[in-house]
Amino acid sequence: MAQRTVLFVLFDGVQSLDVTGPLEVFAGAEKHRAGTYRIRTASLDGAPVRTSSHLTVVPDESLTDVSEPHTLLVPGGEGTRGPQPGLTDWLREHGPRAERLVSVCTGAILLAAAGLLDGRRATTHWAYCDKLARDHPAVEVDPDPIFVRDGRVATSAGVTSGIDLALALVEEDLGRDVALGIARHLVVFLRRPGNQAQFSAQLAAQTAQREPLREVQRWITEHPDADLTVETLAARASLSARHFARAFQSETGMTPGRYVDRVRLEHARRLLEDTSDGIEEISRASGYGTPEAMRRAFVKTLGAAPTEYRRRFRPVPAG
Repeated sequence: MAQRTVLFVLFDGVQSLDVTGPLEVFAGAEKHRAGTYRIRTASLDGAPVRTSSHLTVVPDESLTDVSEPHTLLVPGGEGTRGPQPGLTDWLREHGPRAERLVSVCTGAILLAAAGLLDGRRATTHWAYCDKLARDHPAVEVDPDPIFVRDGRVATSAGVTSGIDLALALVEEDLGRDVALGIARHLVVFLRRPGNQAQFSAQLAAQTAQREPLREVQRWITEHPDADLTVETLAARASLSARHFARAFQSETGMTPGRYVDRVRLEHARRLLEDTSDGIEEISRASGYGTPEAMRRAFVKTLGAAPTEYRRRFRPVPAG
């Protein structure tokens, strides 16, 4: 593979981990296979930048002097709220020339402002998905995944998801073994698929205000293999099925059925990742009843059958 230049765009107020996390991944790949990546950092005028955590970073060069990169990576941070004059114009001009355009966290806001996400599916930090969708209606914002690939454009969610996306890009370029070696070195798991939700079901859903409904939420999480029909859950809350379903959705933001589906999927995923239990045993323990029912849920939501999910995302012991 010919050497690929990876350019990190720097600006005042950038989130330092949005830069250093992916940078460590690409630098690790270069150590594994010398000559693979040429990593550069640049600010608009070449001057040092102050990150949102008050770390000073000295770039390699000015954006006006860089050669066109293979991968152009735009991090996020507080500086995306009022970007430096000229930065959006530079992205608008040079973004289309990169073979791969990547954003981390609220870097997607800068790409959208430059018109580079129009007509594309994208994501960003969960706290800014509504803003991205509201300010840029031409962008199809998906608030759930930790990263989204749409052709040559890749966007990731908050902060550490930039590491997941960078690992996926390295795996695409150099193969799973190299990406796995980097993940081990960074003490992270090469196991989070892009369509994994930014939040677990318990965090994605709001906590119900009323104690009977909160107790039902806890019961679902602790007993995914139980009878979790609306009627049964309503009885636990001492409500009619109709009243329960309406109140649960009103207070948590999702229907009881969707909440149960998410909890069961997460429970099954954890067992696949962290245990050697068989598929049939996991399907029963997670409330699916049969391996086929669990397979359908995995394929629909994650795009991979349970056996394939385990093969790809279960950590491999080092050595």
